[in-house]
Amino acid sequence: MTVEQFADRHVGPGPDDERRMLEVVGYGSVDELMDAAIPEVIRWHGTLDLPAPASEREAIAELRSLAARNTVAVSMIGLGYHGTHTPAVIRRNVLENPAWYTAYTPYQPEISQGRLEALLNFQTMVTDLTGLATANASMLDEATAAAEAMTLARRASRSGSPVYVVDADTLPQTVAVLAGRAEPLGIEVRVLDLAVQELPAEFFGLHLQYPGASGAVRDHAPLVDAAHAVGALVTVAADLLALTLLRAPGRIGVDIAAGTTQRFGVPMGFGGPHAGYLAVRAGLERMLPGRLVGVSRDAAGQPAFRLALQTREQHIRREKATSNICTAQVLLAVMAGMYAVYHGPEGLRRIAGRTRGMAVRLAAGLRAGGVEVADVAFFDTVTAVVPGGAAAVVAAARERGVNLRLVDADRVGVSCDETTTVAHLEVVWAAFGVDPVVGDVAVELPAGLARDTAFLTHPVFRSHHSETAMLRYLRRLADFDYALDRGMIPLGSCTMKLNATTEMEPVSWPEFAHLHPFAPDEQTVGYRELVGQLEGWLAEVTGYDAVSVQPNAGSQGELAGLLAIRAYHRDRGDTHRDVCLIPSSAHGTNAASAVMAGMRVVVVGCDADGNVDLVDLDAKIDKHRDALAAIMVTYPSTHGVYETGIASLCAKVHDAGGQVYVDGANLNALVGFAKPGRFGADVSHLNLHKTFCIPHGGGGPGVGPVAVRAHLAAYLPGDPGGERVPGAPAIAAARYGSAGILPIPWAYLRMMGAAGLTRATGVAVLAANYVAVRLREHFPVLYAGNKGLVAHECILDLRPLSKATGVSVDDVAKRLIDYGFHAPTMSFPVAGTLMVEPTESEDLAELDRFCDAMIAIRAEIDTVASGGWPAGDNPLANAPHTAAMVSADEWPHPYPRSVGAYPGGVDRAGKYWPPVRRVDGAYGDRNLVCSCPAPEAFQD
Repeated sequence: MTVEQFADRHVGPGPDDERRMLEVVGYGSVDELMDAAIPEVIRWHGTLDLPAPASEREAIAELRSLAARNTVAVSMIGLGYHGTHTPAVIRRNVLENPAWYTAYTPYQPEISQGRLEALLNFQTMVTDLTGLATANASMLDEATAAAEAMTLARRASRSGSPVYVVDADTLPQTVAVLAGRAEPLGIEVRVLDLAVQELPAEFFGLHLQYPGASGAVRDHAPLVDAAHAVGALVTVAADLLALTLLRAPGRIGVDIAAGTTQRFGVPMGFGGPHAGYLAVRAGLERMLPGRLVGVSRDAAGQPAFRLALQTREQHIRREKATSNICTAQVLLAVMAGMYAVYHGPEGLRRIAGRTRGMAVRLAAGLRAGGVEVADVAFFDTVTAVVPGGAAAVVAAARERGVNLRLVDADRVGVSCDETTTVAHLEVVWAAFGVDPVVGDVAVELPAGLARDTAFLTHPVFRSHHSETAMLRYLRRLADFDYALDRGMIPLGSCTMKLNATTEMEPVSWPEFAHLHPFAPDEQTVGYRELVGQLEGWLAEVTGYDAVSVQPNAGSQGELAGLLAIRAYHRDRGDTHRDVCLIPSSAHGTNAASAVMAGMRVVVVGCDADGNVDLVDLDAKIDKHRDALAAIMVTYPSTHGVYETGIASLCAKVHDAGGQVYVDGANLNALVGFAKPGRFGADVSHLNLHKTFCIPHGGGGPGVGPVAVRAHLAAYLPGDPGGERVPGAPAIAAARYGSAGILPIPWAYLRMMGAAGLTRATGVAVLAANYVAVRLREHFPVLYAGNKGLVAHECILDLRPLSKATGVSVDDVAKRLIDYGFHAPTMSFPVAGTLMVEPTESEDLAELDRFCDAMIAIRAEIDTVASGGWPAGDNPLANAPHTAAMVSADEWPHPYPRSVGAYPGGVDRAGKYWPPVRRVDGAYGDRNLVCSCPAPEAFQD
């Protein structure tokens, strides 16, 4: 395959299609279009300094070479990262299946029932194992889940104390993230060894690890009671595999449980991505951050799943939001939940029992050889004492291909897992200089610590244990969903473009998938070289000087960038600078992130064209000049426009002593044509799941690197497993965040090269303007920039039609399902509108199919307006139409079944049928059910 062919594979329209699209838009070339659309003051006319593009075969060969420089040792380091066997049926049919990894966040529940059911399984698994009432649909990792638990405890506690107590036996990376999140919020994290130290007189929350980082399993009931006595809430970071054998936290009155589901079939991936979890007792469910899947009903009264309660709550509450989390780790949560479905409760007990048995045998051998092992109950981790000799033991094991944890000069930590064998134990014994142990060993847990409640009792966890049954279950759920492998997902603000198979392939390679994030540097040379190259390429593309890939979501990149600005001001003695200006059109996470970074939000208005109102900006700057820390602005704007005043905006803020944060969510409209680091921005986060092709996975994984100019480089995220540096807090649990998916953007950049990236940007903007021109006679395009052009997306204004006919934006979105499309973004950033982003990956035929569907829907709206169909009973009001609905014996509607089922242009042979009718969201919120319902609920 030639170099040019990869860009041709990625970019949908061919040369002839481009010419036809340019004729419609009215330009002679893409360059001419981009010159007209992008303000000359920020237009960059250079060529990106990137390697010449590689073919797909060449890129894979280079990745193979990088992978070969990693050493996949046996990991017995533990600390929240463990070896696990991913069942092949799950790896092939979830992780490597585009039906799962190209899906979008399930905001359109009628075409997301498969993902939603899988996430409900995940939530049920977590609630069952923790013994708590409600769990959300996953968090980013264990450390950030613990940080969310800390802020939840502060909101819910009746204590006025700022002190948050953390047990010293907590995972060190979790302590690092807690400390980084706490400081801007005025929370005092106090780390105490609660095995020997007393709790303080006042504190609002308590964090316990179960089992501890040392491996110790302690009875936390007295600590829980003591915390509750002073009005504090208790979080337990619990190992879910251990909870198949250990007493559930809910049994001793714990308020919150947090942790990771990594060891449920999700590879370590050098730190991620993994699905964290967060669960709460009854009474706290409406304060739970992140996404929550609930059970509701559809228009036919049948049970249906949907996102519930506070989903995207930061878009509504903005600076009053309780979290900036707007995503999850859906793909990994699906894997973890399916691991529990596949193994069932007895299978999980067997895995846990075998894991514990290995640890008990290990300890017995060490003791028999005269090595001191802590005399405490444990699950999978043994801490051995070898005065002054710990480093030598760790080195001896490493030479034999096994990594152990060096706790300190005198102690070694050894963790067993699902993959541990007797041969591994023999290597460890040899490293300690002791003989293997033979014969049986006692593995029973102390009675007071053993689990005494059932779990995973729902039939879904007892029905799919053969590979045939599992394969069919996964296929059934995938068939319920609409993903990018079926057709176009024209979502504005969340680019859903091609995730090429060549980019995805390396994710499953053992040399990338099976490395522990705390493995010795000499074993991760290839990985770190890949990270360094990727960070360098991202810096070149954006015009910044330094990049960190640690943030494992866009929201985390936002926070990292704002904390860098905060630290910069503080180092200069400007501790009073705490005002963050945010345009009224901004993504809701911006305001939430600013509050989390300890800043005060001041909103700047927008003018009638949707641009930042520079007059109002001047007024706000004048009012807050001495306190101004930063401005956060999205470019191109959230309205999909290249605002002409961006350079002036940057200059105004800099003149007042502030820093400029450009949200990189829309970088896919700039690459190759403009560089934020060159036109006045100081810091940006980048959404690699958008511009650089990490798949959305139904709502995660994502990566949100933070890019900065040189003066902010010292404040990039610190290493959570290393020495803490003031002003550089850890943002995620691992040094490189979700490193396991970084080969995807590396491959994309490597294969596209400078010309391919620039072409992709140009075609994305061309496609958006083509759609805008074709549809503006039928639906007004709300905002436009220079010469009436949009950037990478356009907003269709349905408000006049809704007012005149009663047909809502929801009606149009649901009717698009009948035409075989996922709806565009609804009512963001303007209520009653649709924001369309076609991307560069859709060919002209698919763009025209979408435009034709929208034009046909406009004709249907006109029929309603003229009285041809009643306002409350028409194809739009009743959409989407299910197979059950149109095949029912009775048809009481005033239009033919064929109009409902097969609107004009729909391929009858390839029709996608939604599994449920329109879902009643309000009913689900009033009647909150967030775990698997009984099978009887689905009986007709």
